[in-house]
Amino acid sequence: MFRTGMVLALLLATPAALAHGVTQGDIELIHPHIPQPVASARAAAGYLGIVNEGPEADRLIGIESRIAAKIDLHVTEHHGGVARMVALEAVEIPPGEVVLLEPDGMHIMLMGLTTPLVEGEMHPVTFIFERAGRIDTEFQIDPPGGADHSHHSP
Repeated sequence: MFRTGMVLALLLATPAALAHGVTQGDIELIHPHIPQPVASARAAAGYLGIVNEGPEADRLIGIESRIAAKIDLHVTEHHGGVARMVALEAVEIPPGEVVLLEPDGMHIMLMGLTTPLVEGEMHPVTFIFERAGRIDTEFQIDPPGGADHSHHSP
């Protein structure tokens, strides 16, 4: 089985000073966070590590939070030197594995932000899994950095 301590160490290497997370059943969510976007941003990206300690695969099929009008799962694809985001219906979490939602890869896209996001704030979020069900936690607003998603709109 995978050691979540290694994932936590990787996530702590990012600008986040204090990581947080939650475990429910076989699923562990490690440091759900959003790098602080500019104050006028209409969109932002969210990241985290997801660990499946169970014997069966699970799938992240949705995310809910009041901080955005629409929240999707995306992946960044590169073709001929051009990057584009593609919506995903779900993210597969294999048994005994960790999946990272991170810049320039799979990530959470929050569109139509309903409030400015300020470094240090915590905002409620619910991750919805096919097997594990609904897992409530919080997005931490981390220091600014990462990809600029402020030009995206709902």
